[in-house]
Amino acid sequence: MQAALTGESLVTPTCRGDTPHLHDRQGPRDGKGIGKVTSSEILPAQAVNLLDDLTAIVAGACTLVGKISPATVIKRLKPDQSPVTAADEVSEVAILKGLSRLLPGVRVVSEESADANQPIGLSESFLVIDPLDGTREFLDGRDEFTVNLAIITRGVPIAGIIAAPKRGRLWRGVVGEKAERLRLLHNGANQAEAIRTRPWPGPQAIAAVSRSHFDGSTDAFLASLGSITRKASGSAIKFCQVAEGTADVYPRLAVTCEWDVAAGHALVAAAGGVVESPQGVALAYGRSREGFRVPAFVAWGDALKAAAIRAKGS
Repeated sequence: MQAALTGESLVTPTCRGDTPHLHDRQGPRDGKGIGKVTSSEILPAQAVNLLDDLTAIVAGACTLVGKISPATVIKRLKPDQSPVTAADEVSEVAILKGLSRLLPGVRVVSEESADANQPIGLSESFLVIDPLDGTREFLDGRDEFTVNLAIITRGVPIAGIIAAPKRGRLWRGVVGEKAERLRLLHNGANQAEAIRTRPWPGPQAIAAVSRSHFDGSTDAFLASLGSITRKASGSAIKFCQVAEGTADVYPRLAVTCEWDVAAGHALVAAAGGVVESPQGVALAYGRSREGFRVPAFVAWGDALKAAAIRAKGS
């Protein structure tokens, strides 16, 4: 199969929620992109220039998702028994079409379609998308599902966008540049407010935890931190809570995939936090040979607290 270019992403089903599927998409109408990126590497300054256009693409996908009723949509089960709906698929098609016009030739890894047999060079940039993160929350009528997009350069997330259609909110950030929360519109976002992680508040600390994937390892990890309030939710909303300082840590001590983590990783880092393995090792992205799996991670709002825990465990 051809390498994944401009949204052509194919993956073998190794992570929850993966189904191999290649969508047909139109290329740029005039055969050219917008022209903001002229090389295979997207740097943070270029990511800032792309942010509004990428936000518009994500917002457009959210609008389409919002038109689909979870009460009437047909749910199918993938081989791993995770659900997929027309909302997942219509969002992916819209995002990939938009990216093919904005960034022709840039590879895209997507939850619903990618290829573990196509290695991604760490000297180039690529995008990671989750067209509907939290399909279970969507089907249950909750407001916690999101649409996620990230830019990865040299194996590191440098920019991330997370939109929550039902909440009318969008979070975005570029590492070393800015992090902000906005009001989500049909074709973009406005009313930007700068966000920042907060210092570890001691006994008042709040942990964002998974509603569906909480396990004994995560429970033990949180117990080791002392007094802490646990706040359960679904999807990448938990990264947003850490980035805006309404939560202090988000541990996920079980296998997940890069599209579940990349946008939130960039957002938390842009807001002043750190996302790393439970052992304090930096996460690497573009690991196609590993099926784009992320074994485990912890998102910390306070980098100093993360360093202290790391030192304690060494």
